[in-house]
Amino acid sequence: MMDSQDNALEMGRQEEVQAEETAQQTAAPAPEVANEVETAANAEPEKAEPEVLETETAEEESMPAAAERKIYQNKLEVLERVKEIAHGEEAPQKEEVEYLKTAFYKLHIAEREAKLKEYIESGGDPETYQVTPDEAEEAFKAEMGIIKERRQQQFREQEAEKEENLKKKLQIIDKIKAMVTSPEEASKTYQEFKTLQQEWRDIKSVPAERANELWRNYQLYVEQFYDLLKLNSEARELDFKKNLEAKTRLCEAAERLADEQDVISAFHQLQKLHQEYREIGPVAKDLREEVWQRFKAASTVINKRHQQHFEDLRAREEENLAKKTTLCEKVEAINAEENKGSADWERHTKEIIDLQAEWKTIGFAPQKMNVKIFERFRAACDDFFARKAEHFRTLKDTFKENAEKKRALIEKAKALQDSTEWRSTSDKLIALQKEWKTIGMVPKKLGDQLWEEFLGACNKFFEARNAAGAGQRNEERDNLEKKRDVINRLKEVAENAGDDIQQQVQKLVEEYNAIGHVPFKEKDKLYEEYHAVLDKLYKELNVNVARRRLNKFKDNLKQVAERGEAALDNERARLLRQFEAIKQEVQTYENNIGFLNVSSKKGSSLIDEMNRKVQKLKDDMQLVKDKIKAIDAENQSKEN
Repeated sequence: MMDSQDNALEMGRQEEVQAEETAQQTAAPAPEVANEVETAANAEPEKAEPEVLETETAEEESMPAAAERKIYQNKLEVLERVKEIAHGEEAPQKEEVEYLKTAFYKLHIAEREAKLKEYIESGGDPETYQVTPDEAEEAFKAEMGIIKERRQQQFREQEAEKEENLKKKLQIIDKIKAMVTSPEEASKTYQEFKTLQQEWRDIKSVPAERANELWRNYQLYVEQFYDLLKLNSEARELDFKKNLEAKTRLCEAAERLADEQDVISAFHQLQKLHQEYREIGPVAKDLREEVWQRFKAASTVINKRHQQHFEDLRAREEENLAKKTTLCEKVEAINAEENKGSADWERHTKEIIDLQAEWKTIGFAPQKMNVKIFERFRAACDDFFARKAEHFRTLKDTFKENAEKKRALIEKAKALQDSTEWRSTSDKLIALQKEWKTIGMVPKKLGDQLWEEFLGACNKFFEARNAAGAGQRNEERDNLEKKRDVINRLKEVAENAGDDIQQQVQKLVEEYNAIGHVPFKEKDKLYEEYHAVLDKLYKELNVNVARRRLNKFKDNLKQVAERGEAALDNERARLLRQFEAIKQEVQTYENNIGFLNVSSKKGSSLIDEMNRKVQKLKDDMQLVKDKIKAIDAENQSKEN
């Protein structure tokens, strides 16, 4: 843009020099002028200054009108501004109207997606979701329609005004042309000529496609008139002096624009200065090039800043495009991952919501790509949430089927709870309990309720059976005392741990398992006491074993290092893979515990067992982490 304006300025200078040379070759003093001018034969024809073209480019129109835009927090703020424009006296500006439209629908879409997300998270079906009418959107469309009509009317008025200005300027050219054809009247019509020049300056815009041709014709006849006029030297010098003062002021004003903070405003002010400059007549020949170069140099500074501003803006938009492309790729990568369970879906949902929040902090991408990149991001997000909704819809159907199966088992258990056929009914209830375990999950609250109902029917039968088998109680009490004795001995082992602790524990565990049933009411309490001491012992065993394994690993580390630098790196990589594998196994167990977290008065041995396995895996993870630290320490010592 700056280069095109400089080229136009230079072409204007060349036309001026060429016109001046031609005028000097063809000029001849008129008789009337010779009587008024002291040295008419030596008078130079007045030359037009070079034409300065205004450079409004499509690029500028596509950019924001100011470097900083107001950030609207909600749709009502945008709507209020639109109403001000629609019903105010200010002329609607295309850049602001487009920005308001983009800001409104960005907020509108975000609000609509938030409502849909809330609807889905509350258990709603996305396929039956209906978008409710938005009064703010309807009001916005109505006000935008008014603005559109105003802008169209404004455009028509401007075009009509330009056509009228064209007619007026053509009439001025015709009048000057008529003056040129009557050289004997040149001196008498000088004041009329100056009046026509002022009228020309007062007339503003004309159709762009006719502007340059119109200007060249005007300049041609103005120069011809000056050639005929041959003003006296005093009047000519006075004219030159006034023109010099006016052009010097314009040069100073153009130079001050270099300190203007608003680059866009400075550029538009410069265009007005260019318009004024070309309307001012010539200066003395020896100063003409000097003044021109000063004005041109000041213009070049502003044009370079203007060009750099839009280059920086484009660079930021390209950076924003790159950031948004990265976010699209991250969402698409999440879509490509397999979701093995509800925990994966929820984890990925949080990641995508975080990416959506990050998206909102990034500014606009280039205009041609802004909508496309948003559509790509939105399509990826929609794909994820659609598949998530389908997953949970399927899961809901599965839960419903499992609940029906469990209710059927409850009915069977209730039908058997009052039976007195102890052996056969016991086998049937045990079979029902095993079948219960094969049925999949149901929602936790319903699962607890069904389990309590099923367990109550089973317990009612077994308590009645135990009451009937009074002879068996003495044996169960003996077994209770034996198991308590084993537990006490396990506690002594825990307090006085020796080198053979593992063998002692194993022997006592085998002894405990060989003992028969205990009274039903004491079973859970005894179970908790037994496993509490076992957990403590196993933890101590794990710590000791882990410590020995770590020390042995450190002892062997020197030998591994002697095989070469790659050997340590390979071992470290293997341990990292082992760490990740154990970590994944821990996550799997914890997810399963979440599904099996069924509370009851009697507790759940399965959950306790899985918790012990999780703790064992976490101890193994710590051991692997300590080994990795040992390798890192070895590498550091080698570097030192």
